[in-house]
Amino acid sequence: MLLTVLSGLLISCSLVIFGKFLNSRWSLLLPLLPAILFLVFVIHIPFISSGNQQLQHISWVPTLGINFDFRLDGLSLLFSLLITGIGTAIFIYARKYLIGYAYYDRFFGYLFLFMSAMLGVVLSNNILLLFIFWELTSISSFFLIGFNNDNADSRKSALTALGITGFGGFFLLAGLILLGNIAGTYSISDLVNSRDVILADPLYPLVVGLLCMGAFTKSAQFPFHFWLPGAMKAPTPVSAYLHSATMVKAGIYLLARFTPILGQTELWNTTLMLVGGITMLYAAIHALFRIDLKGILAYSTISALGVLTFLLGLGTEQAMVAVSVFILAHALYKATLFMVTGIIDHETHTRDITVLAGLRSVMPAVALAGFLAAISSAGVPLTFGFIGKDLIYEATLHSPLTQFAWLLTGLAVVTNIGLVAAGFMAGIKPFFGKLPSQFEKLHMPYPALWLPPLVLAILGLALGMVPGFIGDFLTSQTANSIFGAKIDNHLAIYHGFNMVLILSLVTLAMGTLLYVINKPSARKLAAVEKLNRISPQRIIMGYANDIVRFADWFTNLFHNGYLRSYHLKIIIFAELVLGYKLWMSGPINIDIWNMNYPEIYEVAIVLILIGALVLVVTTASRLTAVVGMSVIGYAICLIFVIYSAPDLAMTQFTIDTLTTVLFVLVLYKLPPFMNLTGKVVIIRDAIISLGFGIILSLIALKVWSEPIDREISDYYGENAYLLAKGKNVVNILLVDFRGIDTIFETVVLSIAALGVYSLIRLRLKSSERE
Repeated sequence: MLLTVLSGLLISCSLVIFGKFLNSRWSLLLPLLPAILFLVFVIHIPFISSGNQQLQHISWVPTLGINFDFRLDGLSLLFSLLITGIGTAIFIYARKYLIGYAYYDRFFGYLFLFMSAMLGVVLSNNILLLFIFWELTSISSFFLIGFNNDNADSRKSALTALGITGFGGFFLLAGLILLGNIAGTYSISDLVNSRDVILADPLYPLVVGLLCMGAFTKSAQFPFHFWLPGAMKAPTPVSAYLHSATMVKAGIYLLARFTPILGQTELWNTTLMLVGGITMLYAAIHALFRIDLKGILAYSTISALGVLTFLLGLGTEQAMVAVSVFILAHALYKATLFMVTGIIDHETHTRDITVLAGLRSVMPAVALAGFLAAISSAGVPLTFGFIGKDLIYEATLHSPLTQFAWLLTGLAVVTNIGLVAAGFMAGIKPFFGKLPSQFEKLHMPYPALWLPPLVLAILGLALGMVPGFIGDFLTSQTANSIFGAKIDNHLAIYHGFNMVLILSLVTLAMGTLLYVINKPSARKLAAVEKLNRISPQRIIMGYANDIVRFADWFTNLFHNGYLRSYHLKIIIFAELVLGYKLWMSGPINIDIWNMNYPEIYEVAIVLILIGALVLVVTTASRLTAVVGMSVIGYAICLIFVIYSAPDLAMTQFTIDTLTTVLFVLVLYKLPPFMNLTGKVVIIRDAIISLGFGIILSLIALKVWSEPIDREISDYYGENAYLLAKGKNVVNILLVDFRGIDTIFETVVLSIAALGVYSLIRLRLKSSERE
């Protein structure tokens, strides 16, 4: 499974070198990887459908509990099939849709990276590994949403999406670490076995809150939903892949995966039901006022995500079955509708439903795909969406909250009525009616554009006709994984004339009537958007702007561009920390009368050092100051020699000499001294300098007063040759035992080198130079 997850990342990296060939016929190879991966997961269906699961363990950082642990069960298999199956359709679609785009190769590099990240999220059996891939989805989606980076709105949308999901990711990391510490393991499989320990821990409510924050931000739950409509600035293949079938469902996956660990409690169920219920109703109503096709699909997607969260909150067996079916049904029809919208936009250059009509006469295959997706979205019988809608009502009617069962069912009915109308607005409205004259010369697009959505739409119809097949082999195992126990369930087209069927027919009839009556317009949309003054987006972005203003104030206070100011603040902070630690460590126990007094040559060196120091701080000549500093350095070299540290003395001597030479070489190129020698400045600097010196002296005396413990030095002395194969203990410490430190130093130097290279290669426009 490791190769499966990393394959997309490897292809993404290879496009850096070979991407220039993509605009040729070699781009035909792009859909091969997701197609091959899809077949690999299809092969696993019989094994998983028998109730088995596949595990893989590869040690990575075992001391930190981070390993390449992967698990393929019913839940991860369903998501893997969606990621690779719909991914194959998107790659075929995007090949033609993006012809002529700048950075064509870069787009597919980002898309492969995102596919790998999503597979990593759903297959990870280690919560820290899951988080790494979780953040990688946010980063790769940031590049995809902002792909049209010459557009200010695209850049803003990408930053908003990254900010909201990154904000949630911070809380998620805290929750995962806390959860791992409580259970004593970071393995998801082991966490299930530690469920009782986790639920009994007093920090359980905090863990639930932190994990829910991460999931709600990623899956666009109220009040964090607003980033998703903004992300519609991305190219349509991105919207179809990320915002219908994969990325936004990562939050749903997280909640589903942790339901056997944290679920079936009042806190968990109530939180998910409230947030999901508010989200699904709020977004369904908003979708009815949109006139942009992508806007309609965005809000209906948010509503569907709310439905899934709501069902997970119900927590019953019927609800888990409904979740597993609705995830698949929604992915099929919503990806289709997004791709259909992309075709309409590609050919007509508009997504305004008040303008679009009659396109079935010029794009019949596209109209068929849109129609099939719309009726599946509405829950028309013999479509897979119908099965999903039935199961939602089955779950609400049999809710454990029997006194609120009809209230919950009514909420689901009202939401689904709105989704029926929204689906018809996106999938039927543009294709029926009289064709406007400006669209009469349109023609069918490339087959690579209309075939993928048509295949997905037909698949949604086919699964609706044989639901028992897909239920027995896939969704039943998904429900088992979410519920944490085996569920006896068999999907069927008809379960008799009962309340569930009546509610489905009422929903379809009322939704169709609402579609006919509702006439979205720019005027109605403008009236609704007046409420944005109290919207979650305005409130949250207001806080974000406050943070930016605080950051601006803080930066100007501590980072004013003067090196002397930075040094001053660093020294003051060090004094405070060291002084506090010294104060808390207790008195210094030194017998002054029995101390060894310094030799005459030591006193002479100290006097030379003090004299040079006085010369440095009192001279008005730069050259004299440099010479005085070199004298101080050489005096320290002599002290090192006296105390048997010739290697340090040689290092100090070399560095000091080189520094002096460099100072002298550039001395006359430096700007003149600024007049900073005012009385207040002199007194301030003197106090800070004396304080720093006194604190360091006291620390030295404190160390001197402590008993000598040679355990560490003996360890290095005994093991330097045996473990590191070296005779110089100092070198061994620097190179081998401090290897991690050396790695970080190398990383810092590499980053600095990249920065220097970027500045060297920078080509500014004439206006920018000015």
